[in-house]
Amino acid sequence: MSTVAPAVAPPSAAPKLAVVGAGSVGSSVAYAAMLRGSARTIALYDVNTAKVDAEVLDLAHGSSLASGAEVIGGDDISVVAGADVVVITAGARQKPGQTRLELTGTNVAILQSLLPQLLEQAPDAVYVLVTNPADVLALAAARISGLPRGRVMSSGTVLDTSRLRWLLATRLGVSSRSVHATIVGEHGDSEFGLWSSASIGQVPLTGWLDAEGRPALDRTALEELEREVAGAAYTVIQGKGATNLAIGVAAARIVEAIVRDENAVLPVSMPLEGWHGLDDVAMSMPTVVGRAGAVRRLEVPMDDRELARMHASAEAMREVQAGLDL
Repeated sequence: MSTVAPAVAPPSAAPKLAVVGAGSVGSSVAYAAMLRGSARTIALYDVNTAKVDAEVLDLAHGSSLASGAEVIGGDDISVVAGADVVVITAGARQKPGQTRLELTGTNVAILQSLLPQLLEQAPDAVYVLVTNPADVLALAAARISGLPRGRVMSSGTVLDTSRLRWLLATRLGVSSRSVHATIVGEHGDSEFGLWSSASIGQVPLTGWLDAEGRPALDRTALEELEREVAGAAYTVIQGKGATNLAIGVAAARIVEAIVRDENAVLPVSMPLEGWHGLDDVAMSMPTVVGRAGAVRRLEVPMDDRELARMHASAEAMREVQAGLDL
């Protein structure tokens, strides 16, 4: 039986990106998108008038030296009107002593207020969440918005995967572009690497040899890499107060896959629907991303250990969601 793909709008000749939130992450998303030429128009929206006006002016001053994108913005939500992609970075940061559940409840409430307003301005956009906890908020946003499956996602483990590839490349002495390894599951402490399908070029990672012809990475080394990736954000936050530059680039990359209809494979997070028995939770797996959003979640080979870890990661997500009305 043939399956007809849903009709979607063709790639726009002049794509518009709207970034909601002019804090360190939102401004970094807009900056990366301007440098990379991710969109023809970049609109930055925030309720803090002085902050958003300053960020727009600062970005606009450098636009002619970068991609030449038009940079607009302000405190009027109409600046996002007609956007092809809306990246939401607005949300509360975790305060000292605040539980993850408390932070989640605050950010879900922000989405409940914000999303209906955004949908009025950009009803045809693909929505990308870049706010923590990314997976729970992806599920919440999908349910609050009522948009078709795939039109809402979070940045998931796109950045975590980039961190992993950089670490592997550094350790093994190869280009990071030749490293094909992915972090999946929760964007957080329970995330893990898909080692059974990872490779360097065409060589399976588990079979990669060092200069003496010995296996370069054993199970202990792989677990250390996972811990380093999962803890990377804490290291950055301890030193500079926030992670913003790399996630800005990661979000811009997702935007490009959408507006250019690339059908690129990226580990974004979206609600699972019966995937290996998992429902009512959003997590990251390699997913085809194009003009319609998260087009298709790939059936990636997983060994029994990885599948068990995926279920464990889902349980970690459900614990966070348990006190929320999702």
